[in-house]
Amino acid sequence: MDLSYTPEEEEFRARLREWLAKVLPGLPPKPSPDDWPGRRAYDLGWQRMLYDAGYAGLHWPADAGGRGATPTQHLIFLEETEKAGAPYVGANFVGLLHAGPTIAAEGSAGQRARWLPPVLRGEEVWCQGFSEPDAGSDLAALRTRARRDGDDYVVSGSKIWTSHAEVADWCELLVRTDAKAPKHRGISWLAMPMDAPGITVRPLRTLAGSTEFAEVFLDEVRVPVANRVGEENDGWRVTMVTLSFERGTAFVGEVVACRRVLGELAREARKNGRWDDVPLRRRLGRLNAEFRALWRLTQWNVSESERSGGVPGVGGSVFKLRYSRARQDLYDAAADVLGPEALDLDSPWTLDRLSSLSYTIAAGTSQIQRNIVAERILGLPKGR
Repeated sequence: MDLSYTPEEEEFRARLREWLAKVLPGLPPKPSPDDWPGRRAYDLGWQRMLYDAGYAGLHWPADAGGRGATPTQHLIFLEETEKAGAPYVGANFVGLLHAGPTIAAEGSAGQRARWLPPVLRGEEVWCQGFSEPDAGSDLAALRTRARRDGDDYVVSGSKIWTSHAEVADWCELLVRTDAKAPKHRGISWLAMPMDAPGITVRPLRTLAGSTEFAEVFLDEVRVPVANRVGEENDGWRVTMVTLSFERGTAFVGEVVACRRVLGELAREARKNGRWDDVPLRRRLGRLNAEFRALWRLTQWNVSESERSGGVPGVGGSVFKLRYSRARQDLYDAAADVLGPEALDLDSPWTLDRLSSLSYTIAAGTSQIQRNIVAERILGLPKGR
């Protein structure tokens, strides 16, 4: 991994900084956290601006609509947009960071042409229909079934923790297409239109008060067979591609955000007198080292994915495991720095701290990540 920057990469950074400085002051105010239609419009508007400026899907392959940028250019983009306070992907998270990349890697030419351009142009939002009430961390135990009926699958079942379902146009959906096959072999990956008859969406309110998740109930929903990505019953392999993006590269921008938050905490500690607390100062120093190391691991993972054809490897589980714990440690330290302010339910610090608790569950629990690291990286035998 080469951590130096070429003249071309520095020129790219300079152009990006200039563009951000020009466009960010003109953005409209962010909508209320509870205004999901407004948040969708805001996030799609920003995505369209990126598209028009040539920054959408920067690291996607050129034949998938991206710019085919180098991993280093991608990381520069994430660094500079976060430093400048640019909007996060928001409602575009699933489409841009794992459904889209999965379709780019596994979809047919027709599927890539249909689904990828609208994601990059900021025209369509995707949600993720993986988890189920009774499956938990054992994703392969899913029960939502898809029965073949001519050119359609007829889907019945339910999903939970479906990200952005209430504002989504499409859902990356896992279904069981062969009830008799071993549980990892009877699964298929479908793209389901969220306006299809038979879909009921019920938002779920999180600990932080947000409703970015939902329950989704499916009652004889017809999904065209043409919307299947990969072969029938080969969905578990396709899912591993999706999860490799979700764990390996989807959190990249958040590492940059955490480093920014840490800097803000240090400044606040100096201002309110907490900087004189030596143990707290050491704690912040350790977190600084932690996130610097995670950024280097991020660089390695992104570079490795480029060498392996664009799909991250199981090293993403190492990153996700450590990052989820470090994020919680960061906001625990924030509570020590801020004192009573950290209990204010209207404070963004409080909301971020509550949100941090979910990261050891989201995208696969820490227990599952430890199993993956033990079995697939260290070569240890499976537990009984």
